Amino acid sequence: MGDERILDSIDSPAALRDLGDESLERLAAEIREELVNTVSSTGGHLAPNLGVVELTLGLHLALECPTDKIVWDVGHQSYVHKLLTGRRHGFSTLRQYGGVCGFPKRSESPYDVFDTGHASNSLSVALGLAEARDAVGGSETVCAFIGDGSMTGGMAFEALNHIGHRGTRMIIVLNDNEMSIAENVGALASYLARVRLDPRYNRLRDDVEGALARTKLGAAMVAAGEAAKESVKQLLVPGMLFEELGHKYVGPIDGHDIRAVESAVTRAMQVDGPVIIHAVTRKGQGYAYAEDKPDTFHGISPFEIATGKVNGSGGPISYTAAFSRALLLEAERDERIVAITAAMPSGTGLDAFAAIYPDRFFDVGIAEQHAVGLAAGLAAGGRVPVVAIYSTFLQRAYDQLIMDVALQNLHVVFCLDRAGLVGEDGPTHHGVFDLTYLRSVPNLMVLAPADEVELTHMLRTALEADGPVAIRYPRGKGVGLDLPESAQVLEAGKAEVRREGTDVALVAVGRMVGAAQAAADLLETDGVSASVVNVRWVKPLDLEMVSWAALSHRLVVTVEENTGVGGVGAAVLESLSDLGVEVPVLRLAIPDCFVTHGAMDKLLAEVGLTAEGIRAAVLGRLEGLSDTAAHAEDADGPAARRHHSR
Repeated sequence: MGDERILDSIDSPAALRDLGDESLERLAAEIREELVNTVSSTGGHLAPNLGVVELTLGLHLALECPTDKIVWDVGHQSYVHKLLTGRRHGFSTLRQYGGVCGFPKRSESPYDVFDTGHASNSLSVALGLAEARDAVGGSETVCAFIGDGSMTGGMAFEALNHIGHRGTRMIIVLNDNEMSIAENVGALASYLARVRLDPRYNRLRDDVEGALARTKLGAAMVAAGEAAKESVKQLLVPGMLFEELGHKYVGPIDGHDIRAVESAVTRAMQVDGPVIIHAVTRKGQGYAYAEDKPDTFHGISPFEIATGKVNGSGGPISYTAAFSRALLLEAERDERIVAITAAMPSGTGLDAFAAIYPDRFFDVGIAEQHAVGLAAGLAAGGRVPVVAIYSTFLQRAYDQLIMDVALQNLHVVFCLDRAGLVGEDGPTHHGVFDLTYLRSVPNLMVLAPADEVELTHMLRTALEADGPVAIRYPRGKGVGLDLPESAQVLEAGKAEVRREGTDVALVAVGRMVGAAQAAADLLETDGVSASVVNVRWVKPLDLEMVSWAALSHRLVVTVEENTGVGGVGAAVLESLSDLGVEVPVLRLAIPDCFVTHGAMDKLLAEVGLTAEGIRAAVLGRLEGLSDTAAHAEDADGPAARRHHSR
């Protein structure tokens, strides 16, 4: 083929069957090169995809997709799949606005059978697809592709149990790279490690009873009965956990051996029941920097290929780093403070805490429900737990937040990173629902900082409070303020008026305070005088502020990086109704839809949450109010005008 890339000739997985072993190995190298080149420019999940190149090739060689179906757990490791299924020409647009999504997307390709982005649901979805197939007499193979990190989630165990009970024909590919984002934790990780390292597996599997009988102790065990025999068998034979749950176990196999993967999947397709294929891979395979630091390269911003260094990493400290620093200061002051994460120590900024206070740190794996339940128990026992978690992931533990924490008014501090739009990761990761789902929970206080300094003060405020508190803050850099050496306790339920005007009150939340201030500057050039309010406390809401904003301005405008359904705008309207105050209200928020992926500036502009968007919306509403007032004066005289301009 000369200098032509094999990858450029692959328009569908069927083309793989024309390639020999040498060509497949060359293709794997080309795919790795494409992954590194693209992600270095666009950012994305590099290490997970480098680790599944051969595994994906072998899987597609054995299956006939899209007739056969692959459900990708989380989906952050589906880049190779996308390159093989007709999207290589557009792959340079990965995670860009209007480009290829960084996660499986049904609307993007028939090869993507289910939209994913959160962990541990693939087994449940695959079972549903397999049961639907059987109901209509279909013959296609359904395969769930799940990492060992996702297997720590409770939903995966629930599905394993049900799949074994049903005995449904399906395949589970367990990608075992010893990591989720950070190094895996827990008993399951230890169990899989024993399986990986046990060279006796196949021999013992064939005849474990015979092996036992050759020893005096083993013979006694066998003679003692089936229960004793099974107990010893479980200790000696890797894979028995899955077999006891009703799944045939295959492996461990080398996940970087294309033909071994193809063979295992082909054999599994002949089994009339559920099969687990345990494939061992290395995260970051083929790119030295990703191999050395797989957690750093799990999800990474654009970087230099030659050095592995992230581009433009200078500038203001991030909100995550500001939280990390503030928590360390608080932990030094109060030894009761403990920190909890769900497999995200670096992403949430708790890695520094873990290094200094390992005995006060808990990484529970991808198990958000357990994280919140654990926090409830720690709080009941006199500790002060800080649960650092992404906004969109806390949704998975909503029942525990209500029943285990808020119902008992336990002092748990929830620090919600990645609140609001998160950019290129898209709709599965946009944290735009938390203000809505948190506002409705009794006893729970909710704060949102306008900058990194305020985040520092809010953490101290939350730790000094009674009962549960949630602080939500965005992804990315702060505004560039110097962090204080000591934090203050903010007055409960009090907003901050940052600018006073006479025409419009811009009531803004979190990162939107900065946008509102910039919008106020623009409005001033239009002859519109605007106040800017930093809400700070979403719950309890400052009713004095709401009343002042309504009675002192022609228009109240709420600005929030949260869905407009049930958010701060709704809270202001509810408060005005309770106060018996009437004033025109303009609510600017995320629309009632799932926002796409893309650069933050494009997304904020699309939803109207830039300074220019706020300005345009305000001017449009003021023009409407003027037209309404003029019409009322023409119809009813000056009295009507006085009413409308109250």
